[in-house]
Amino acid sequence: MWTAIGQAFSMVFEPYTLMVMVLASLYGLFVGAVPGLTATMATALLVPVTFFMPPIPAVAAMVTATAMAIFSGDIPGCLLRIPGTPASAAYTDEAFAMTRKGQAEKALGAGLVFSAVGGLFGTVVLIVAAPALADFALNFSSFEYFWLVLLGLTCAVFISTGSPVKGLMMLFLGLLVACVGLGNPAGFPRFTFGNTEMSGGIGMIAMMIGMFAISEIIRYVVDTSPPAELVVEEVGGVLKGQWALAKKYPKQILRGSVLGTAVGALPGAGADIAAWMSYAMSKKFSKEPEKFGTGHVEGIVESGSANNSALAGAWIPALVFGIPGDSITAIVIGVLYMKNMNPGPTLFTTNPQNIYAVFLLFIVANLIMIPLGILCIKVAKRILKVPREILMPMILLFCVVGTFAINNSVFQVGVMLVAGILAYLLEANKFPVAPAILGVVLGGMLEENFITSMIKSNGDLTAFVARPIALGLAILTASVWFAPLLFRMLRKPAPAA
Repeated sequence: MWTAIGQAFSMVFEPYTLMVMVLASLYGLFVGAVPGLTATMATALLVPVTFFMPPIPAVAAMVTATAMAIFSGDIPGCLLRIPGTPASAAYTDEAFAMTRKGQAEKALGAGLVFSAVGGLFGTVVLIVAAPALADFALNFSSFEYFWLVLLGLTCAVFISTGSPVKGLMMLFLGLLVACVGLGNPAGFPRFTFGNTEMSGGIGMIAMMIGMFAISEIIRYVVDTSPPAELVVEEVGGVLKGQWALAKKYPKQILRGSVLGTAVGALPGAGADIAAWMSYAMSKKFSKEPEKFGTGHVEGIVESGSANNSALAGAWIPALVFGIPGDSITAIVIGVLYMKNMNPGPTLFTTNPQNIYAVFLLFIVANLIMIPLGILCIKVAKRILKVPREILMPMILLFCVVGTFAINNSVFQVGVMLVAGILAYLLEANKFPVAPAILGVVLGGMLEENFITSMIKSNGDLTAFVARPIALGLAILTASVWFAPLLFRMLRKPAPAA
């Protein structure tokens, strides 16, 4: 073990990896601070760049960029009342109210410091929980993986914001896309319509770049509202008073970090939902709930902790089971496969140095977030004034070049553009995109484990609940399906006598 840890230190603290982390951090801070550009989009745009990197620097770029983007989304939310990322939307009004009261530096400092604290807490849980879960997962067969994937797909529908019916429709759309091509257990061409390009399936990376990046570009093009103006000229001491906040709200910090890690570990949830749930919980249990919405820092402290702890939590199912905790880890899993770091319990036994390196990357990323975050806050006014008419064409060009570079295919560029237009139209009608992405990622795994299990059991469906762990997962999945219906029936008023 100590040999593997030593190798991990040498891989993380080599000059090239550190340089990649610094550059990815600056990139993530920039993307997160520009309203409309999300942490998921930042990750998707990094994928073509990682083709040319060794495995650990590639993962380092992903980890640091997403951690920084989640935090820096607070900056335009605080100064402009426009959340830079969806994860920052939960407490944007609170932070903007503090800015109106002349407390912008306090709000931004709380977001920065407690994002780092939450990120480190989530990393500790990742370090402790992931190896233990990996040992447990070695007992899994195709029966258990089938139920686990089904549970992950189910959680994505019920956790996604908006209508569960729309979430279910988007999930089925993703599963349909996953069926395209020859990549099925029978090797039979499905939905190819005689097109040889379609035989390889719909490119997952091209589809993700389209759904998250191109859709944002289209949204910008059709937006006719005038750009918002900064309400402050500069920000003062960012760290001033943060220690006092830590002593005043220790329960809130711990509660936000625990909730964020737990929600992040649920497939399909992620930092966005963690932040909203944490802010709601903070208000519910606060001794001063009437102050929420008027510029009260308590909600920012708790939600900020939840934001980044959810990022580390999302890596737990991604590394152990190959099931993405959110749309960011769905992209990362694709990169891990490209770098021969196939997610799963065997990753912890065959290449332990790589896992220890990932743990170290999370620690370093959250530590360097504070000095780089302070720098970003100081120059926030200039970052926010980058003309969008210059930025968006550059992003479009990078999307096209990056997608083409995946396998030198113009067809994949077409997939990206169609996916972007489709995602824009769906989101405009309140259809969540995340379940569709999860369906594409997990669709093949669901089918493969189902077919493998049916072959092993000679078509006997009872074999799916014959093993204790499989039975437990089946009961858990069924309870998630039928619990909302049961609660609705119990809430119905009794008929009048």
